[in-house]
Amino acid sequence: MPELPEVEALAGFLRDHAVGAVIGRIDIAALSAVKTFDPPITAVQGADITDSRRFGKFLGIRAGELWLITHLSRGGWLRWVDEPSPTPPKPGGKSPLALRIHLFTPDATTPAIDLTEAGTKKRLAVYLVRDPQEVPGIARLGPDALDLTAETLGGILDGTSSRLKTVLADQNLIAGIGNAYSDEILHTAKLSPFAAAKSLPAQDRERLLDAIHATLTDAIARSVGQDAARLKGEKRSGLRVHARTGLPCPVCGDTIREVSYADKSFQYCPTCQTGGRVLADRRLSRLVK
Repeated sequence: MPELPEVEALAGFLRDHAVGAVIGRIDIAALSAVKTFDPPITAVQGADITDSRRFGKFLGIRAGELWLITHLSRGGWLRWVDEPSPTPPKPGGKSPLALRIHLFTPDATTPAIDLTEAGTKKRLAVYLVRDPQEVPGIARLGPDALDLTAETLGGILDGTSSRLKTVLADQNLIAGIGNAYSDEILHTAKLSPFAAAKSLPAQDRERLLDAIHATLTDAIARSVGQDAARLKGEKRSGLRVHARTGLPCPVCGDTIREVSYADKSFQYCPTCQTGGRVLADRRLSRLVK
């Protein structure tokens, strides 16, 4: 799933490549992806693209007086296509293409922006709105992770009974961090994913805030300027614990462990984060029962 650094990089990519272009035809291949009907998606045809911005993990394109907002969810992605097919895709086909935005650029080229989604669970969402706050997910967003201060983070931690892993990935509390970067932040901060947020000592809170800023700004620095097609690989190459179950921790050499749930998992280093204690894997615990 694209998180804050990748969506920030995609927004920058679109500012460099799409701003100044005029939207031509819009092809909808997955009707379920379009979540709004007023104004209709065709309302942006003929509009100039003037900006692209990130809202948490949402990606926005400003076209005239409207905003085309996308949440890529777990399997979604954005592709820049220099020479798109002129033939409209068939709705409901097996292609991962969900929506294609044809463009006319100032240099007389006709590229397209493709929104695609891999996998069988179709969660990619596209909204056309007059104000980004009309998108329910954006309206509920907590403060952006890059804007957190010690005071803001302290208020978030004090106001919840959840564990740190849950707090970091809850968009209503902190916007922009997902499963992967929450693992990386907790590893950098040397904190257990299961630590109680409310009772976190002051020195650990300071370390957590530093880790949030350092992890995300480093990932942005590696991602911004990359071609959209290379961002996934750039993200994977920079991860130290997430999706590295069974591999050695790059800090201490201990084996990276995993805790699994029904449809997701997270990774951590016992030596760096839990004092050597191996956390119970909920999936394995159910099998033993």
